[in-house]
Amino acid sequence: MKFAFIAFVFLHGMIHLFGFAKAFGLAEFDRIHQNISKFHGILWFVAFLLFALTGEALLTEYPYWHWLSVAAVVLSAALIITVWNDAKFGVIPNLIIAFVTLSAFSSEAFNRKIIAEIHGMIQRENNEQVFIIHEKQLERLPYPVSNWLRNSGIAGKEKTHTVWLRQRIKMKLTPAQKDWYDAGAVQFFTIDSPAFLWMVHMEILPFSEITGQDKFIDGKGEMRIRLFSQLDIVNRKGKNIDQGSMQRFLAEIAWFPSAAISPYITWEMIDSLSARATMIYNGTSGSGIFYFNPQGDFVEFRSLRYKDNGPDAKRYEWVVSVKEHSIISGLKIPAKLEVSWVLEGRKWTWLELDIIDIRYNDQEIISEIRNGEPSLYKANSLL
Repeated sequence: MKFAFIAFVFLHGMIHLFGFAKAFGLAEFDRIHQNISKFHGILWFVAFLLFALTGEALLTEYPYWHWLSVAAVVLSAALIITVWNDAKFGVIPNLIIAFVTLSAFSSEAFNRKIIAEIHGMIQRENNEQVFIIHEKQLERLPYPVSNWLRNSGIAGKEKTHTVWLRQRIKMKLTPAQKDWYDAGAVQFFTIDSPAFLWMVHMEILPFSEITGQDKFIDGKGEMRIRLFSQLDIVNRKGKNIDQGSMQRFLAEIAWFPSAAISPYITWEMIDSLSARATMIYNGTSGSGIFYFNPQGDFVEFRSLRYKDNGPDAKRYEWVVSVKEHSIISGLKIPAKLEVSWVLEGRKWTWLELDIIDIRYNDQEIISEIRNGEPSLYKANSLL
């Protein structure tokens, strides 16, 4: 869809050359009956250049393309007024481009908010010390958990404090939906002060951008879905959401297994292949069961989780299933997963997820976050 919009911008810009050609007598156009002065002819050419530069900026992902777009649309609209009877339908493509540009401004403001929140997470973490995981730390854990951690390869490695990852996603919004929506997501975690912020981007219709944000910070959760990064479709907060977000954090420690030894998590052995994890932090508590295969691989997480925060909200079984493992940075972690709800006895798989990139304790990433580097938060770059 991005390239279709770029082609649209270029095409609309080229139409402005008609006004330039008319003004300088380079060609006659039956559609333009009014005379155009040479001064206005130059302005028509400038409008063409601005639209062409807007298209090029979009192609090269220049972050300030929308300012060029604003200048192009404003100049184009002013010129159309001067030859209104002949060019009034040019307002329609200008409105389309202005609409997409406004969405880009909203997205930029949303990204700035994301940057500020992640920067705050890093400030709370504030742990730059290097800790090495020792075998004795694993011996104190129930067998299935210690077996998993040994198998994952954390012994002798640095304890994880921060995680940045990028995901490619397929998503369904309702159980009745047949086709998957493609989406891209980025996520940042801090571990000692447990928190995450996840942002997902998808287009469900041409020029209809949906941005989802799920976060867990200071023991509080929030789920938000926005249209054009501005209009709230879903905005859920409250104790039920706090607990559900904590349970999500618990499930996702499979990507950074050293978090399993954190003091806010306690473990209870169920049998040789499963253990219950209970997490308590800043007044919020949640739990779930981790399942492993005989080799020590994490294969599934199950918990009873609230879907919303209403007074009549019910808990349903929430299931994270691993489809494939990979070794990344020396750790064996889940690389492909499915996430499902069990609703009224029927399993609904609503999300399929692939890990594209993951980085642990990456000081370059931390520095870029502190400097407000926008590329780290562009979930739509995977679409």
